[in-house]
Amino acid sequence: MSELSRIIYAQEPNLGVFDFRRVLVESGLGKIRPVGDEPRLEKMLSSANLIVTARLDQPGRQLVGVARCITDFAWCCYLSELAVSPAAQGLGIGKGLLDEVRWQIGPSVSLILASVPEAVGFYEKAGMARVEDSFWYKREF
Repeated sequence: MSELSRIIYAQEPNLGVFDFRRVLVESGLGKIRPVGDEPRLEKMLSSANLIVTARLDQPGRQLVGVARCITDFAWCCYLSELAVSPAAQGLGIGKGLLDEVRWQIGPSVSLILASVPEAVGFYEKAGMARVEDSFWYKREF
């Protein structure tokens, strides 16, 4: 992919399971997401209330990135997936998705996420602060 390719960021509440699964698998998140469970992927998409996509501005508008969020648009937004296809990594698409999510939720809403260890440096470089006092009940998958 050429770095000159223009990327279109948009809310896409009706993102299809096929495209979502493909980007998860290609990005590496497929190793820790239920990509073989289509009904669960469909529920993940239908229950999210903010899905931002990155598509190539070329015929076919190939999906190259997705940010799936759950938010109240007033206080907090949990970014559950930030996935970028490997062919598009290094082009600023991950940062572009973060910026678009922040624009969509507005400055009075906190953006929260749990990073995979391999991506911690990316989020720090993007300007996100690490939070030490976080807790969770881990799902049983």
